[in-house]
Amino acid sequence: MVNVDESPSPRERYAPAGWPGMRGKRVVVTGGTRGLGEGVVRLLLAEGAEVATCARRTAGLTALGDSLTAEERARLFTDALDVTEPGRLEDFVTAAAKRFVPSGRTGGLDGLVACVGGSRGGDAFEQADGADWAATWELNVGHATRLVRAALPHLRAVGGGSVVLIGSVSGWKPGPPAQYGVAKSALIQLAASLARELGPDRVRVNTVSPGSMLIPGRRWDRMRRDQPRAYEAFVGAELPTGAPVTPHEVARAVVFLLSDWATGVSGAHLPVDRAQNAPSPDGY
Repeated sequence: MVNVDESPSPRERYAPAGWPGMRGKRVVVTGGTRGLGEGVVRLLLAEGAEVATCARRTAGLTALGDSLTAEERARLFTDALDVTEPGRLEDFVTAAAKRFVPSGRTGGLDGLVACVGGSRGGDAFEQADGADWAATWELNVGHATRLVRAALPHLRAVGGGSVVLIGSVSGWKPGPPAQYGVAKSALIQLAASLARELGPDRVRVNTVSPGSMLIPGRRWDRMRRDQPRAYEAFVGAELPTGAPVTPHEVARAVVFLLSDWATGVSGAHLPVDRAQNAPSPDGY
């Protein structure tokens, strides 16, 4: 039985403690060269973690490595792959766990972040056929389930760890495309189910759901530049704080859940969206 009250006294239990950081933690992050995935990788490296990340394009991985310090590059393992290709994700996870053996600890993994996601087909229901729905499901839910399944032996080998699935405000707030919202909603349920099932192995599973993120060169950044009135209307209607969330803000929530400060958090769904999820005066 796990002893959940390890502090000998209330004074020690609630004494001020510094941020434990991520030094020595070994974390796999899918989709680590753009947007939120890149933000998570950079923050983990800055916090001292050893990180393995994958992306489809070698050029993106090369650019990421070139932007890091030599010390950070020494703690980064990368591979170019499509996470939906059978066997490739599993091989990457196995290679990452072996890569981390030289850290002086038993080979294994301490954390996972399933960042890869997206949608196939059009925004309107009739613009997405069955193949689009299946591809969207595999990209979001299929990839996450295969990632966790491949990593479980390596998490168990070190006595447990933390898994963070990346959802979306679209997972519970209605909006197109439907196939994307359905897949992201399923991730919330998946995390809750796995948290219960894997709890005895001391594997924590949570979901972080970003709102509309302001990523350089992407949708909302382009709208802000090219369609300022439309952008202002969107922000006014959707974002009570007056601005979209940034990848770095979401990454900090992800890294918190991976850290030892979040040992009591499992099965949770954490929106990071500047209150975009909150109903407006007119409802959703």
